[in-house]
Amino acid sequence: MGTVIAVCVSGRKGEKKRDAGRALLRPGHGIEGDAHAGDWHRQVSLLADESVDTMRGRGVELGPGDFGENLTVRGIDLKALAIGQRLTVGAAVVLEITQIGKECHDGCAIKRQVGDCVMPREGVFARVIAGGEVRAGDAISVAGDK
Repeated sequence: MGTVIAVCVSGRKGEKKRDAGRALLRPGHGIEGDAHAGDWHRQVSLLADESVDTMRGRGVELGPGDFGENLTVRGIDLKALAIGQRLTVGAAVVLEITQIGKECHDGCAIKRQVGDCVMPREGVFARVIAGGEVRAGDAISVAGDK
């Protein structure tokens, strides 16, 4: 079991997300007010804070949302998940993994600064199966795990 460290949103694609502390997730849509919400397979992005730590170890100051992730989590090995696996977040939210990693777009500020970016390798994407509010501090677990 892990913990949601931050809940991040952005009204525009291609920019860092800001930590809102909480957000409403709608089934089949994603996070209310986020530019990536909609009827597609990448409604919510997740990145492990442990992955961000590897970049911080290179002397870069990074915070939640700097990689464009919606949920920054700790204690879950996201990169070990499989497509189709489900995560339970907080009291009611269920996410289904739809994609692992992504193609890094040209001009990524972090990649330019340090020569690497973890999101293409270690970020995961999901669609919202069951909605509700998610807050920083909520528990997150792989469905079926105790």
